[in-house]
Parts: sequence; structure tokens; C-alpha cells
Amino acid sequence: MPDASGKSLDAFVKATTAPGAIVHTDGWTGYGGLRRAGYDHRPRSQRAEPGEQLLLRAHRAVSNLKAWMLDTHRDVSNEHLPVYLDEYVFRHNRRRTPMAAFQTLLGLGVRHEPETYGQITRRAA
Repeated sequence: MPDASGKSLDAFVKATTAPGAIVHTDGWTGYGGLRRAGYDHRPRSQRAEPGEQLLLRAHRAVSNLKAWMLDTHRDVSNEHLPVYLDEYVFRHNRRRTPMAAFQTLLGLGVRHEPETYGQITRRAA
């Protein structure tokens, strides 16, 4: 997505979500057009009632991703973002079994040729 504007968010939701679906979001004003577009939009403030944890895990995952990118890599260009996201997902999915992650990584390294810089930068978005 180019930005978090209402126009971009509406286009993304229309392309990925069935008409009439319930869409839970945070309170960002950019989602304001979803109800007019025929979705059952249910925004939630992040200051929700105690015990209400609707988007807690999603926000934690995004927060962890941001921290990892800023702390580990300092800066990530849009050109290389898909590769960084692939790495993060690989690490996240194996976070509870570090030895399995290491073995998987070794296995992938043995079975596949490394990607060149040109291949990485030509990936489809």
C-alpha cells in the first residue's frame, strides 16, 4: 500500500475482503469509508475496556516487527522490504524451536542456490 489514507485502505479492503464482511480495525480515521462501501465496520479504540483484547495480538506482532526492523537493520528500503518480511516471518514461525529453525535454515541452504541481488530486487510486490 502506498500510504494509510482512506483511499488506499478502502482499495485494499475491497480487493481482499468479501462485501458485507465484518471488518474489525483500530480507530484510525482512514477506515471511515468502509461502512459506506458496504462493510460491517467495527472500529475499536486501543483504550478498550479491561479484558477486551480484540486486536492485541495483531498490534503486538506489528510492534515486534517494527522493533526488529529498527533495532536490527536501522533502515529498510521499500525495494528490499519483501525480503526482510520473509526473514521476519521465518524467524517468528520458528521462535519457540530455535534448533529446528537452525536445521531448517541449514537444509534450505543446502538444497537451494543463493538468490542474487538482482533476483531479490526484482521480486513482485
